[in-house]
Amino acid sequence: MEVRRRARDNVPALTAILTVVALTLVFGAALQAIPTDLLPQAGDPLLDAIPTINAALSLLAIGSIAAGWRFIRTDQVEKHRAAMLASFGLFAAFLVLYLYRVALLGPAEFPGPATVETFVYLPLLGVHILLAVLCVPLLFYVLLLAATRPISEIYDTRHRIVGRVAASLWLVSFALGIVVYFLLYVVY
Repeated sequence: MEVRRRARDNVPALTAILTVVALTLVFGAALQAIPTDLLPQAGDPLLDAIPTINAALSLLAIGSIAAGWRFIRTDQVEKHRAAMLASFGLFAAFLVLYLYRVALLGPAEFPGPATVETFVYLPLLGVHILLAVLCVPLLFYVLLLAATRPISEIYDTRHRIVGRVAASLWLVSFALGIVVYFLLYVVY
């Protein structure tokens, strides 16, 4: 209980710490700054399957975020909590797989025409990345608020306001991620 109380009293600081750690891992992997000899080596079939697995995880996350939103709008708090925890779990699984693949292989190169890359792919990717980065602290914040308080006290916090923004950005980011997947692996 002491740990929970201390966490409850320090949600902004914990949010900042978790955000810095998470984004350091993300950018470290994207920039291939993580030594690959520290990672287990998977075969090509797994590495090749990760983008498709991640697109499926993203689609499931969109469904669970939407369900969580619907549940809270109808005062089904426990179902909301379960759906949002499932969403976070799907996000974590997505992130582990994404970071693993990118750390080993680097970011995927766009295989289509240069004009599509310049005017469609890169703007979509940029917005997707920006929203994903913006979501990280918001998600940690609402998760920590919910994890450190009884349900009755969550209503006295900024959980509802921040959660609404986080869910909106999260949905758009996941949707754009699926579009990016299609541009990289299906269309071209």
